[in-house]
Amino acid sequence: QVQLLESGGGLVQSGGSLRLSCAASGSISSIYAMGWYRQAPGKQRELVAIITNGGSTNYADSVKGRFTISRDNAKNTVYLQMNSLKPEDTAAYYCYTTIRPRFSPTGGYWGQGTQVTVSS
Repeated sequence: QVQLLESGGGLVQSGGSLRLSCAASGSISSIYAMGWYRQAPGKQRELVAIITNGGSTNYADSVKGRFTISRDNAKNTVYLQMNSLKPEDTAAYYCYTTIRPRFSPTGGYWGQGTQVTVSS
C-alpha cells in the first residue's frame, strides 16, 4: 500500500514564504513525475508545478519566479518552496505522483491536502 503524507501548510502574511513537503511511503518500486496542485473554494483544481524523475520542471504561469519545486529521490519526497506569497495563492494544496508499487500496477496517488492561507 502506498501513502502520501503532506506537511508545511499554514497561515502567512502576503509576501511571506512557506515550504510544503510530500513524502511517499509503502511498497514502492519506482516513482515517476511528482507534482503539486491546488484548489481554492469554488474553483477547479489546477496544476501548480511538476517535476519529472529526471528533474525537469514545469510551472503554472501564475507562480513562475515565486515557487520552486524539487525532489529528493532518496527520501521519496517532493517539496514546494513558495516565496512572495499572495492572497490569491490561498488554497488547499495537494501533491500528486505516479508510482509503480512493488505488487500492483502503476497508478496515480494524491496526498490528503494541506491548507495554505495568505492574508493581505
